[in-house]
Amino acid sequence: MRRSKSETNETIQLLLKVARAHFTDRGYANAALEEIAEEAKVTRGALYHHFKNKQGLFLAVLELVQTEISDRVEREAVSTEDPWDQLLIGCRAFIAAVVEPQNKRIMLIDGPSVVGWEAWREMDEQNSMSHLREQLVMMQEQGILKPVPVDAMTHALSGALNECSLWIAQMPETAVGLEETMDVITGMLKGFRVNSLT
Repeated sequence: MRRSKSETNETIQLLLKVARAHFTDRGYANAALEEIAEEAKVTRGALYHHFKNKQGLFLAVLELVQTEISDRVEREAVSTEDPWDQLLIGCRAFIAAVVEPQNKRIMLIDGPSVVGWEAWREMDEQNSMSHLREQLVMMQEQGILKPVPVDAMTHALSGALNECSLWIAQMPETAVGLEETMDVITGMLKGFRVNSLT
């Protein structure tokens, strides 16, 4: 009997939820597909049908995490209409989301090694970096940012956010690292602001 599209989607979402918990708690290397399938109450064959292998399942979970973080950054950034505040709130929201326990191992530790650095960067560009670039372009068009090359600034700021996230993720208490990072990021960005003394 063929499953309906909604039933198939429910199965996929359940597998992603269970797999995310396993990858978060145990890491990629120690997560077992048999246990994921058993907890999701599906056969191993069904799991392989949807995701082909362990790496494919992890990639789908990583894409989910990337999308969630990107959506969260955008949602928090638009809580204000001031473009400058939007940029800073977005930077803070990105770091805060990435270093949360349910995200950091998948996003920062296992992600680059499991899917490869190039694939990880491409996913980052499609999600967080694309929104960051759009914000910088808009701010430049409004005369808020100095006329610097936007692509270079996007990569520089994204690199700083990713590196600081890695640093903060190793701390037992992330709040202090987040505040210190935002002080530095804010100071750096002020150098690109038109009339930065205001």
